[in-house]
Amino acid sequence: MNETNRASAAPGAMRPADRGLQGTPRLGLVMGTWGFFIGFAAVSLYGPAAHAFQQTMQLSPLLVGLLVAAPQLTGSLLRIPFGAWVDKVGGRLPMLVLFGISIVGMWGLVFILVTVPHITAALYPVVLLFGFMSGCGVASFSVGIPQVSYWYPRNRQGTALGIYGGVGNLAPGLFTLLLPFAISSLGLAGSYLAWLAFLLIGTGIYGWLARDAYFFQLRARDVPAEEARSIAASHGQELFPRESVWGALIMAADETRTWGLTFLYFVSFGGFLALTVWFPTYWINLHHLTATQAGMLGGIGFSLLAAVARVGGGSLAESLGGEIMALVSFAIVLVGAALLTFVTAFNINVAGELAIGLGMGLGNAAVFKMVPKYVPHAVGGASGLVGGFGALGGFVIPPLLGLFAGALGAAGYAGGFFVYVVLAVAAMLVAIGFIRTRHRVTAE
Repeated sequence: MNETNRASAAPGAMRPADRGLQGTPRLGLVMGTWGFFIGFAAVSLYGPAAHAFQQTMQLSPLLVGLLVAAPQLTGSLLRIPFGAWVDKVGGRLPMLVLFGISIVGMWGLVFILVTVPHITAALYPVVLLFGFMSGCGVASFSVGIPQVSYWYPRNRQGTALGIYGGVGNLAPGLFTLLLPFAISSLGLAGSYLAWLAFLLIGTGIYGWLARDAYFFQLRARDVPAEEARSIAASHGQELFPRESVWGALIMAADETRTWGLTFLYFVSFGGFLALTVWFPTYWINLHHLTATQAGMLGGIGFSLLAAVARVGGGSLAESLGGEIMALVSFAIVLVGAALLTFVTAFNINVAGELAIGLGMGLGNAAVFKMVPKYVPHAVGGASGLVGGFGALGGFVIPPLLGLFAGALGAAGYAGGFFVYVVLAVAAMLVAIGFIRTRHRVTAE
């Protein structure tokens, strides 16, 4: 019996197709993951190409840091409203809107690169603007999470969302790895044109195959909410949107623990976003690697490692507890940041990159293991706040690293990692605070 009609095997129950309902949980997972993958790739929009833009427009390290971080700003801020929108209309429409804005941004970037022979600093604000627009796809994370969740029963949420997060998180690493090769063979304009084609094709595939969970399909036909809920439940849907999404956000915002978790995610996931785009610049300017070599180190040694560690970190957090896992992960980040800050030997710095990538990946898994435990009365609202504001680290941190480089010259590319030494120590203190209160929270 397939997934579509498993839940409707009871005598007299109608199959989803009998009511004109479309899609299966498996298809919902595949399309949600596909949408997250093609949207999340925008994290790497400017990182691997930063050196080319820096040389062409004669940018300071601070402006480079702001440029590579631009996609993270819109991708972070839009997570909260677009995640809330899913509870009203399902995930398909919000995802397509995000892709539409991203396509406009990518088209604008390609248009400039193709039509302007020599890009100067005067065009920096326009390039920055198109980076903000292209980064809207990064917000696909908060759309895909509920989109997939509504398709699956509670006892299969962990597996489904583990696949979703693990595969989708591979995108920045793969694009950080591939973009320098594309630039060397196709040029900057050709590379972004190929990316635009990928985004257009990916959006077309998503729009053609993606379907919302049964409840949202029924609501789109103006079926009353209670009747839609009953019909969808008879076909296997277990999770349904809350009556007041914004109420859940407000309730979560009133909980102090939400902001502790947000800070931990700011360091781990925000740090992941920041360093995904910063490491290529670091390797090129401090160790004088080629763009291709820097892309390989940043893509494989950091982004892909962090994505894989996040998948494995879920089961570790289950066995050790999210609090202990968070403390361990940020201790690993501290070691990696110290190696990158105080030593400039190439081999030691590679080890530091691997350590900080491993620690951030494990930390990402640990934080979301803790959310249901510490904010059980508003899990959805807390997830939105933690994910949205935590991801802002991807926008805030790269300009800080650029300030160090601008003030100290080449040595500042190493000294900037002292920011992560401070953040890691602070995150460890917050994690210790959670450890001290975990038994009381469990009792509550």
